Amino acid sequence: MRLISLGAALLAAGVMLIAPSAGAQTVAPPVNARVAWPTAQRGVLPATLADGTRYDPAVFLDARQSVGTAFTPDNRTLRLLLRRADGSVRVLRSLPMKQNPSFDSPTPAGQTLVWAETTRDGEQLWTVDLNGNHPPRVLTGNVGDMRVYQSQYDLVIAEGRVHWVASGPGDTTEVRSVDLRGGPVDVRAQPGTWALSAWPWLVDGLTAAGGTTRLHNLATGQERVVPEHGRGVAACTPLWCRMLSLNHDGYPRLELMHADGSDRRTIAEGTASTVITDTAVLDRFEAFGQVTPNSELTGHVQLLVYAIATRSIVEISPDATDVAFRNGVLWWSTGNQEDFVRHTLDLRTV
Repeated sequence: MRLISLGAALLAAGVMLIAPSAGAQTVAPPVNARVAWPTAQRGVLPATLADGTRYDPAVFLDARQSVGTAFTPDNRTLRLLLRRADGSVRVLRSLPMKQNPSFDSPTPAGQTLVWAETTRDGEQLWTVDLNGNHPPRVLTGNVGDMRVYQSQYDLVIAEGRVHWVASGPGDTTEVRSVDLRGGPVDVRAQPGTWALSAWPWLVDGLTAAGGTTRLHNLATGQERVVPEHGRGVAACTPLWCRMLSLNHDGYPRLELMHADGSDRRTIAEGTASTVITDTAVLDRFEAFGQVTPNSELTGHVQLLVYAIATRSIVEISPDATDVAFRNGVLWWSTGNQEDFVRHTLDLRTV
């Protein structure tokens, strides 16, 4: 499995987080999230489980229920867990550390959960019913050279199948899928380097210096070219593109535009930085960070969300780290490495 980060692409484009001095743009203070979205579902979770082990969420089902990993207290076994709202846990899978295990890209669809599992013996896709007591089962071991981009689209469940991409021979991408009931794997070769996006679209350029240049529809064969957007890195969905570049003063500039080039707008400048891989989540929000005077001491950022429909900026946290997003839920941590708390905000409830 290839774990690929967008950080390399950002550095290749010369887009870096720079603390501004005189000349940086001043932005009006954002509205606090509890004021802007008083009825949104939220959660606060301790960093450890009842047995004292550290818990690392991988996806939230809602603001208080999640699937993630934790070692056993003796550190000999890695567990994949369903953590319920009351703090109780259900062990979905457990593997001894001597197998060098990992549970990657847990992806829910209703009460079905699918994930990629890696051990010294290879890679497999697994699934389990979160609402029942049946044990998990293998979907397939024929995953190819799977690519993982730390995106919510690494595994896509659509039309009764699980879809993923793998590296093919030469300059090709294999778009693979398997029925949720198991069975043979369908493999479709697509020239170029692609990643899955909102189904049934592919996007290119996830590791290229300039980012996305094309989108390809797997259902119709339609291909769309992203309009020229100047220097910087573009990350696109079928609807929106996020551009991170440098302004005339040499400071980061974060912009959004429709994938056809229309409705281009500047979200932030000065110390703006991306904090999650995915662009314009739920087609409604763009999460980003800003460096504050306290950031130099903590390494944390002010976590903000740009609401596309209202063109407004909402402050999620003044001091956040370990920001992530999956399945409609944004989460982050406050505190330090030894003593921290996780917070969640279900953006689907906004």
